[in-house]
Amino acid sequence: MRLSIALCASVVTAASVPAIESREDGIPLAEFGQVNSVSPEEAAAGVDIGFTLSQRGAQEGYPLSTFGEVHHVEPQEAKEHKDLGGNNFSVLPIFGPGHESNLDSWLDKMDHGHGHHHGLEEIEDRLRHKAGEAITKVEDVLDHFLDIRDASELEPRDTGDCPNPAVRIEWDDYSNSDRLAFVNAIKCLTTRPASGRVSFSRNRYEDLVRIHQSYAPNIHSRSTSQQTHKFLLWHRYFVWAFEQMLRDECGFNRAMPWWDEKKWAGRFHEATIFRPEYFGSLPGPTNGRGTCIPDGPFRNLQSNLGPGQTVNNPHCVQRAVNEGVTSQTGVNSYNTCLARSSYPDFHSCVEFTYHAQGHNGVGATMADAIASPGDPAFFMHHLYIDYTFRKWQLGALSRRNTISGCATNDGCQPLTLDTMIYMGGICGSKCRDTPVRDVLRTKQGLFCYMYSY
Repeated sequence: MRLSIALCASVVTAASVPAIESREDGIPLAEFGQVNSVSPEEAAAGVDIGFTLSQRGAQEGYPLSTFGEVHHVEPQEAKEHKDLGGNNFSVLPIFGPGHESNLDSWLDKMDHGHGHHHGLEEIEDRLRHKAGEAITKVEDVLDHFLDIRDASELEPRDTGDCPNPAVRIEWDDYSNSDRLAFVNAIKCLTTRPASGRVSFSRNRYEDLVRIHQSYAPNIHSRSTSQQTHKFLLWHRYFVWAFEQMLRDECGFNRAMPWWDEKKWAGRFHEATIFRPEYFGSLPGPTNGRGTCIPDGPFRNLQSNLGPGQTVNNPHCVQRAVNEGVTSQTGVNSYNTCLARSSYPDFHSCVEFTYHAQGHNGVGATMADAIASPGDPAFFMHHLYIDYTFRKWQLGALSRRNTISGCATNDGCQPLTLDTMIYMGGICGSKCRDTPVRDVLRTKQGLFCYMYSY
């Protein structure tokens, strides 16, 4: 089986790992390290970063600076065409298919430059029928301008799609019964024995954390100037693999949920997913340290992995919400990224804006991009990221059948439809190593799902 460089040393048949006494104390946030502090060579050689761990008292978290933070740019910087490492952001449109910097100029061009006579007033009414919310359908913008006599003319673009895709339901449309079933299935993974496919993992849930930890140097950009554009593709596959484990090993038989994160920008702690009966409350830091999850099914959830590449390091999963950061995950960032016209530009915008701020806003374990799946909230965040990826893909057929960008952080090896995406067999035979072409679309290749809106 072909293995990525990060997996060569990390994903091996595990020896028997001795039981480690569980503890409920947190970790100083400073000990989680920087996201880009591990090179692919160090990961391939099995080198751990060697964080200095202080003596910790009961219920004490890691200093926040230990967790580091996911690389990000401010939403305003993205709107001002901040160059993110040679991705030609300086000439990309912020809205619409032209190079206009705002909605009004684009509407003016479309109304007067293309011979359409619907009138700006009618168009603006249509675009603003959900004032303050993101435009979520390409039809909201384009159906006034396209000369389509028959809707059937659009159908060939979806030829080959699976006929009955599973529908992922937004969390607030999910019933209480479905929510509890989903959370209990995740809890189930934490009680099942590790598969033995990966080293240092103590249970099936930690198998997921360890796979992500192992691949992190190859699936996250080191910085805005050293990028890999596998990030969206790999995490789409990773979240799907998580779903298969819930279904096959923990009996989850409901529709998969997703979380419309943008509507909670600036108030994550009020979000319905963070109620005590579901993913647990979202506390702030405690004396500059992370705070163990205080309630719910994941109360004082223990992890053996992280911060960073560290292993055999039992500690509680921690949070430290910063609503100043979560406020940057809203509609403006969403629309800014959806306006990007090429895959590398969209990818870079997402990775460094609301993706990064979602991680950093929850804080602590989530802010440590290498071992961030330790917090179950990771999967709700990345379900939203995949939702936005699919929404962007629906804007043009080419976004669903072509790819471009860099497959590696070093030297920009081209990303193509034949580039392999590795999942280390995390969900058994379903999770085979597969080319990009099989994970690019959600209704072809390996997948058969869509989102509720």
